[in-house]
Amino acid sequence: MDTRPKVSTAPRKRALSGCNIVVTRPEQQARELADLIRAKGGCAILFPALEIIEVQDLRPLHRLIGRLEQFDLAIFISANAVNKAMSEIVARRDLPEKLKIAVIGAGSRKALQRFGVKEVIYPASRFDSEALLELPQLRDMAGKRIVIFRGQGGRELLGETLEKLGARVEYVDCYRRAKPDADPAPLKRLWADDKLHAITVTSSEGLRNLFEMMDETGRELLKKTPLFVPHPRIAEAARELGFANPVVTAAGDAGLVKGLIEWFGAKTR
Repeated sequence: MDTRPKVSTAPRKRALSGCNIVVTRPEQQARELADLIRAKGGCAILFPALEIIEVQDLRPLHRLIGRLEQFDLAIFISANAVNKAMSEIVARRDLPEKLKIAVIGAGSRKALQRFGVKEVIYPASRFDSEALLELPQLRDMAGKRIVIFRGQGGRELLGETLEKLGARVEYVDCYRRAKPDADPAPLKRLWADDKLHAITVTSSEGLRNLFEMMDETGRELLKKTPLFVPHPRIAEAARELGFANPVVTAAGDAGLVKGLIEWFGAKTR
């Protein structure tokens, strides 16, 4: 008689099997999060709530690139800033050897690595301006010259704080953000069939755009859908719009997916 334990050959159910999850990242940045959701068995529904477009005049960026050696530190606010600015930089020159590079998030660091930049200052846990400012490398800023590559109309906290520390700060806009002209009808059909299970949002601006893209019925459905965000600031914006209990996850795409798995796992226990 064969007394060996029987090994099941049935496929193991993955953590997000059966879950339809909306990804609202800009189209250029949605792939990694969508792939992580699919790897866990979920269905990633791409519905960008932000569009990344070119600035109308690239001449200020080009002029600054020509004098990069004047700066001690370059800060890239986002992966979009990295991709837009570095594409222009590498087409025109090498980065100055003495120029230090800093970013806020893991996505920006990965984007820099694709351009061959390996030595990067970045916060290891929270991905925001406040976390970057807490790093020891950004404490002794008196007399330093800093350039901040960003999207048009970005937050001023980082530059203002560095100026209070004695730095001379210049901003340069690399891209613009816009609200996409998208039809939310596919989402409304999923809601009608009770097949829209969660929404991920990675910026307050994207959340506001998503809200504005809906009619009144859509907004009420949106507020009843579990919302997953990677930062308390986005959660606060959600509560101001009427979301009762936004779920704050760890930072980054991996943090969002971990939060989704924990939430849906608790629901099925």
